[in-house]
Parts: sequence; structure tokens; C-alpha cells
Amino acid sequence: MSPHTSLISTLSLFLGTTLTISSNHWITAWMGLEINTLAIIPLISKSHHPRAIEASIKYFLTQAAASTIILFSSTINAWSTGQWDITQLTHPTACSLLTSAIAMKLGLAPFHFWFPEVLQGSPLITALLLSTAMKFPPVAIFLLTSNSLNPTLLTTMAIMSVALGGWMGLNQTQVRKILAFSSIAHLGWMTSIIIFNPKLALLTFYMYILITTAIFLSVNTTNSLSLSAVMMSWTKTPPLNAALMLTLLSLAGLPPLSGFLPKWLIIQELTKQEMAATATIIALLSLLSLFFYLRLTYYSTITMSPNATNHMKLWRPSKPMTPAIAILMTLSSTLLPL
Repeated sequence: MSPHTSLISTLSLFLGTTLTISSNHWITAWMGLEINTLAIIPLISKSHHPRAIEASIKYFLTQAAASTIILFSSTINAWSTGQWDITQLTHPTACSLLTSAIAMKLGLAPFHFWFPEVLQGSPLITALLLSTAMKFPPVAIFLLTSNSLNPTLLTTMAIMSVALGGWMGLNQTQVRKILAFSSIAHLGWMTSIIIFNPKLALLTFYMYILITTAIFLSVNTTNSLSLSAVMMSWTKTPPLNAALMLTLLSLAGLPPLSGFLPKWLIIQELTKQEMAATATIIALLSLLSLFFYLRLTYYSTITMSPNATNHMKLWRPSKPMTPAIAILMTLSSTLLPL
């Protein structure tokens, strides 16, 4: 990819995200989402591999459908209330349509099918952008409209997301797909609380971004795309592997690591809102996710590859470990204890 294309795509991503987050009119929010979609497509398809092309087409079609539904719901709302303001979403049909459209944008169950496939077809850094930066604008719209969303629909989608994120991640062998299902499960946790405590939902989202970024950057350093590659990665950078183990356990939400903080607070808040049943269900379902995080940590640090390999072992990584990875990994493990 030429530097000019790369620069234009990156600047467009910043522009689209800023436009959506700072807008209070539906049309400008929609424009920001469209700019974002068009800016990320060259980054997904830059390898020209058939899988990358397939991923970019799937991404484009899903996002275009979601944007159309957002535009449709805002038009219905404007038709009945005369308001184009994002915070003035009062029409029930418009609320339900918007919730579905944003769920499609974020990859929440039952609109999650595109997300693992797109992540698997993208390069690691683009997959990182899709899992973190591309979720900012839809989450911003969710937060702005959180007063008028349908609680039953959101709670149902949250439980389904946590269940499917854990269940479908169990038999995956590709690291990007595992992280995609982990993302679906985490967004389920965030959605469960967004009506009752938007600030806590935002904290959950920030914590998820921090830990996921650390994992993606470390996996990119060792170039481990599957579980068998993760097994061999200890020879490249042993300290990074040890830190990766803690970061994965933090993403699983084990105390006393940072990832435990949002889950603890969400369960507390749901119990206060007399939703103890929901809290119990999502806490139990997150045990499914815990299994595949533990499997990843087990593969990355405890096992050695069972078969003798014919290729040369790399005792030095091709990509150096940057200070950013060190800082992110430290924060993602020690933020709560500190």
C-alpha cells in the first residue's frame, strides 16, 4: 500500500470518528460512520488475498446495511417528532431500529456473524483497529441515546452476546477469531449496563480497548496467528510471553488484574437495579470465555510444541518490542491493584 493511500485512510478514520462523536445531528453522525467504513476498507483488503477481499466485501455490506437502518430510524423519528437531534430519540419503532443497527455496527449477537470472518481476513493491525477504534462511533451513539433505548431488547442482546462469545470461541484455533469472540462477549457486558450507568459502560469499553490493544500488539510482535504458532512463540521473546499470559488472564476478568474491575462493578450495579438474575447469568456465561483465555495462556507459556519442527527457531524476533507494548501490558495487568 502506498504511503499516500495509507495517510488518507488514517486521516479519514480520525475525521469520521471525530465527526460522529462530536455531532448532535443524525445526518452528521451518519456521515461520520460512512467515512469510517470507506476509510477502513483499503486497510482490510490491502494484502489482495482472496480472504481479505471477501472480508472487505462482507464488512462493506454489513456496515452499509447498518448505516441505512440508522438513517431510516432517524427519519422515522424526525417524521413523528420534527427533531433531528440525536438525544431526542422518542419514537418506539425508531428506538428499536436504532438499537438493532448499532448492534450490527458493533457485532453484538444476533448480528455478530460478520465480525469473526472479517477479523480473520484482515491483517493484525487492521484487526486491532476493527476491534477498538471502529467501535468508538457506534458506542458514542449508544451513550447519547441511552435514555431512550429499549431495556428488554438490550438485556436480551447482552445475554446472547456473552453466551455466543463464550460458546463459539471454545473450538477456535485462530487467534484473531478467538479475539473476535472475546470482543463480542465484552460488548455484551457493556450493553447490559449502558441504560443504568452509561459511565460504567464507558469504563468497561476503555478497559476492553486497553487490554485488547496490548494483546494484539504482542501477538503482532511474535507473529502468532494460530494456537500452534502461539505454542512456538516463547522462543522469540520469553518476557513478552509471560506478560501476555497476565494480559490474557486480565481480559478474562480474573482478580486482582485490571480486567476484573469493570465486571465486578457491572455485577454490583445490576444487583442494585434488581437484576440479580441477569448478573448471575452473564457471570456464569463468562466462565465459557474464561476457558478459552486459559487455553491461550496455557499454550503460550506452559506447553512446548509436541512435534520436532524442521524450520529454524527464531531466537530473535523480527519486530522489536516497543515501549508502547510494555506500558499497555503493565497497565492492563496492574491498573486495579495500583
